[in-house]
This record gives sequence, structure tokens and C-alpha cells, in this order.
Amino acid sequence: MLLNLWSLGHFVQWTFIGRYLLTNWWVFLALSVGWEVLELYLPFEFVEETWDNKLSDLVVNTVGFAWGMGLRYNPQTLD
Repeated sequence: MLLNLWSLGHFVQWTFIGRYLLTNWWVFLALSVGWEVLELYLPFEFVEETWDNKLSDLVVNTVGFAWGMGLRYNPQTLD
């Protein structure tokens, strides 16, 4: 399954980060891709996922970060 409960967590996390913490896309990409690579080496069950799921995580991260950045620069959308 490409989207799961972890996908929601990724989306919420990166939306928050894009809204309140980061403004640099390069830093976002380094952190987002870096975490997915790190998951390859972590010995925990939650990191055992297919390559399709890892790719979907990156897509969800990007959409969440972009939305968070949009909320940062267009706060009237929160009304």
C-alpha cells in the first residue's frame, strides 16, 4: 500500500515544519531524503517498507512542506 497511517504523519510533520520552522527547499530535501536513506539501515520493523512506499513518503513530504510554506506566506488561507 503506497499510502498508510505513516503517510499522514509525514504530511502533518512536514506541513508543520514548512509553516513554522524551515524556508529552505535544499535543507528540506536533505532532511527528507536523508531520513528515508537512514531508514534503510535502522533495525526496526517500522522501517521495513517497499521502494514504492519510500517514494510515496517523499511525495507526501514534498506536498506537506509545500502546503506548509504556502500557509506561511498566505496566512489568510487559515480563515
